[in-house]
Amino acid sequence: MPKREGVIDWEKARARLEELERATEAREAFSDEAASEQLDARARALARPPEIPVVPGSQREVVRFRAAGQSYALESRFILEVMRAPELTPLPGAPPLLRGLTLLRGEVLPVVELAPLFGRPAANANGPVLVVGTTRPELGLRTDEVSEVAVLTGTELLPAPPSLEEEEGALVSGVSPDGTLVLEGESLLGDSRLVFELSEEGVA
Repeated sequence: MPKREGVIDWEKARARLEELERATEAREAFSDEAASEQLDARARALARPPEIPVVPGSQREVVRFRAAGQSYALESRFILEVMRAPELTPLPGAPPLLRGLTLLRGEVLPVVELAPLFGRPAANANGPVLVVGTTRPELGLRTDEVSEVAVLTGTELLPAPPSLEEEEGALVSGVSPDGTLVLEGESLLGDSRLVFELSEEGVA
């Protein structure tokens, strides 16, 4: 029986995720020493520059990245790790925001595109995925590239441009002089558009 348009082929998606899980288990058969080195590298990458004192409310440490041609920044406290070359399982019938699913240590993680949130078309390119959350992974953000960790001062940020709709503007806490949109982490994680109900009937 032909599948209805917009309905996910769950059998195919599950098979692909099972393949990714087996491959992930093989890749992640690390020794304790290798795992420790990986954690140390992550800590160094996201470490706050010690020479810059951070005053609460005036400065924030952010990770800068690009996606679909736009520069963004998100506070590093919301970024749990960076997946450099994740394999994504696309879901036919899913909304443009949902790029696909990937596996993170055996758990399924939805990976999304930021561009449609701001009324722009999503890019087809692959790139690193930022794993976003507070106490646990909640979401993956597909990027073109992750450029740097920086410290932004509140006084150098401009207000969100008035051209942004109310829903879009709630996701932006400010704009840096070079046009980088500084995302509001709590609003991003709480946005109902980024909460997907995955079921046999489809994605909502």
